[in-house]
Amino acid sequence: MRKGTFFLLSAVVVLGASGLAAAPQNAPMPAGAPAGGAAAQRQAPPPMRLVSTDIADGKQLPAKFTCSAGNDAVSPALLWMQPPRGTVSFALIVHDMEPRPRKGVEDILHWMVWNMPAIASALPQGVSPASGDLPDGSHQTNGFAGQGGNFGYRPPCPPQDVPVAHHYAFELFALDQMMDLPDKATRADLMKAMDGHIAGHASLVAPFNR
Repeated sequence: MRKGTFFLLSAVVVLGASGLAAAPQNAPMPAGAPAGGAAAQRQAPPPMRLVSTDIADGKQLPAKFTCSAGNDAVSPALLWMQPPRGTVSFALIVHDMEPRPRKGVEDILHWMVWNMPAIASALPQGVSPASGDLPDGSHQTNGFAGQGGNFGYRPPCPPQDVPVAHHYAFELFALDQMMDLPDKATRADLMKAMDGHIAGHASLVAPFNR
């Protein structure tokens, strides 16, 4: 009996010690301790935003910025904020999302600006289309560069009397380097150069029909 009692007490002591050793691992977090630790305290930076005083996301593109204005058509003002850290340049692509020429992946380009410097935060209304080179060192084109003396913004001009609106996307990209592209670069050239260097993206989409 004494030997059995001794072994029983030894087992209880061993089990009790094991429980005490495991207790700190399973102990509840102290009241008020932040869940997830320090990592949970770090918040992701706010996303980059693209806004405009001339157009609104999801709203009809005003005629002033389309071929309905004829020779008086101008590009809309664009403003962006909260670019990601490490941004070296910006690129803008404006395109008509509906058409699919030759059933391809590209639609219709209306404007493209690249190598805008990191300090840039806006494009004013009515950027001059007279040259592919802009004052800040950036470059622009439109898919038909130089046609009619226009190297820049080409006003949207969907087929007339078609009830379904075309959707015009204004897409801004924050990039981690300048783009090494020729003056006559195509959108395909820019997209290829940007691949692997996009730090942020923001967009506005405005429908238009006439």
